[in-house]
Amino acid sequence: MLGLLHDVDWGITKEDVSTHLTKMPEILEDAGFGNEFIENILSHGYGFSELPHLADKKRTEKIEHALAASETITGLIHAYALMRGKRISDMDSHGLKKKFKDRTFAAKISREVIMEIENLGISLDEFFQIAIDGIKNIKEQVGLS
Repeated sequence: MLGLLHDVDWGITKEDVSTHLTKMPEILEDAGFGNEFIENILSHGYGFSELPHLADKKRTEKIEHALAASETITGLIHAYALMRGKRISDMDSHGLKKKFKDRTFAAKISREVIMEIENLGISLDEFFQIAIDGIKNIKEQVGLS
């Protein structure tokens, strides 16, 4: 649920990025979600200067690191798949790791946030493969092959 709802207010805040995650608490509260769930979602915006209301906060819980790292790795995988002609079906963690190390590739994607997965005791190599496999399962829904 966290992954599905983490950007629930993006459609109404994307014109002014600084307002992202300001509408989400009320939306989710009205839908019956509790404070802990809402705080976990807010945490994926912690530390980003583009979100002044969250810029000085830090993730401390495993679930917060998991959401932030997972949300961020999907962007890197998608960019790599686009470079490969939208192909993910034969993507492997070795190739993704090369792109991860190349900071000029998808330069706006925070490698530091992705590395937060290590706070869960998961290696980057494991995480890359888990994330690739997860997106392979929904490749058609996200416009990849």
